Order: sequence, then C-alpha cells, then structure tokens
Amino acid sequence: MSGSPNNTPGQEGLRKLSMNELNRPDSATFQKSQKWPVKVILDSLRSQHNIGSVFRTADAFNVEEIILCGICATPPNREIQKSALGATESVRWRYVEHIADAARQVIADGYCLVLVEQTNQSIDLAQFNYQGEPLALVFGNEVNGISEEVLPLAHQAVEIPQYGTKHSFNVAVSAGIVLYRLMLASQ
Repeated sequence: MSGSPNNTPGQEGLRKLSMNELNRPDSATFQKSQKWPVKVILDSLRSQHNIGSVFRTADAFNVEEIILCGICATPPNREIQKSALGATESVRWRYVEHIADAARQVIADGYCLVLVEQTNQSIDLAQFNYQGEPLALVFGNEVNGISEEVLPLAHQAVEIPQYGTKHSFNVAVSAGIVLYRLMLASQ
C-alpha cells in the first residue's frame, strides 16, 4: 500500500538525498521565480528566532513577501539569521511600523486579509475554503496575539484545532502549519 508505513524495519536502499539531488535554485534564480500570492504579516513578534524561522518557512513555500510590523526585529540581524539560514536574502520583506497600515495596504492591493487567531468568529483552518487567491496572513505576538486594531479590518480569522491544555502553538510552528495546509488546498 503506497504511503503506508512498512512494519519491517530497514528499508533496503533507503538513503538521504545529496545537496545536488535536491536541485535547489540559487538565491538569484529563486528571487526571480513566480511566487505564490501569499504575504505573511508578522505583528510585533518578540523572538528574533521566530522571525528567522518564518523566513525559512516562507522560502520553503515560495511566498511572495513577509511584512514585519511593530517591534519585530529586521534583517540584517544575527539572531534572525541563526534560524533563517540565509532566507532573509531569498524572501522579499519590508518593514511597516503599524500593523493597521500594513493591513490596509494589502487589502488595497487586492489581498484577502486572514488573521491566524482564536476569535469569536474564527473558523477551523480545515474549513477555510482556499482556492489560490491572493492572501495576506497575519500572525501575532507570542504573548498577546494579533493587535486589536487589525481585527475589524480582517476578512476572516482562522484557527488551528488543538486538543491539549495550552491552546497555543509557537508562532513559527503556526506559520508552517497554516502555509502547508493552504498550499495543499491550492493544488
């Protein structure tokens, strides 16, 4: 059965791929490639490691742009670079001081503004009907979530179902889950 785990350990011939076999584009080629019409907006993230991790994930999913807002640190930054591993050079980014200004701009540019936040009107990520249209996804501060002033600007809020006691994921993990789910939905 394809995709099922083999109950017998030791896959004969199993090996990791070499860097050449991964066929990764260089940074210049990647920057010129057609992007997925998704922007990631980071709202006052405190952790530079989280920012770097989101850069790396954005590179992996070929997102159009990252918009850093509020207290987010910006590249070049040694702490961001530790987890970004060069993705600050391949992913387009910009800084906008106020999250509401960034939100208004992406909406004016034709993007659907989607908050990744637990709200009284958020829907389960799996129920979000994504067909590949331009999206701007907002991820909030590690403690306080998304800033209140952006809530009335949103077209939709989605949340990732959770079954434990914490009711929160690390913001970089959330970005990976949401981007992966939406990429699958758009194919």
